[in-house]
Amino acid sequence: MTDKQRLFCDEYLIDLNATQAAIRAGYSEKTAFSIGNENLKKPYIQEYIQKMLAEKEDALIAKQDEVLKYLTATMRRENLESIVVTCKEHKSWYDEKGKKQIEDKEVPTAVEIPTKVSDANKAAELLGKYYTLFTADKDRQTEEIGVVFLPAAEAESNE
Repeated sequence: MTDKQRLFCDEYLIDLNATQAAIRAGYSEKTAFSIGNENLKKPYIQEYIQKMLAEKEDALIAKQDEVLKYLTATMRRENLESIVVTCKEHKSWYDEKGKKQIEDKEVPTAVEIPTKVSDANKAAELLGKYYTLFTADKDRQTEEIGVVFLPAAEAESNE
């Protein structure tokens, strides 16, 4: 594949428009339509484009490891979230006549805070389910408890 063809492929991946990709890759505007169609029919170009599309999609989807890292950081309250709070701003000054001027206004300010406890608890629950930490509780609940009935005479003598 030539450098120009590779550039065509990279440009094609931007908007999936073969004619515009050919023009941006440096082909003549007069022949861009036919060159674009011709390039798309070449197997090695199709293969390259499919490979790049797969890599692009692969990068967009979170993998198992990424999800587990995110849940762990959330559970440990390492992730910060932004909230907007309103702060009062008080200004006072004296004007040229010596009269005191006061200005109070509310200013929205973004503040970063740790993850909410409810989010941390949910992350811990999801991690616990993933690692099957809660199956032991279920097994204990289903254990059978044996009951032995003693004859009345034996039961009275044991009291």
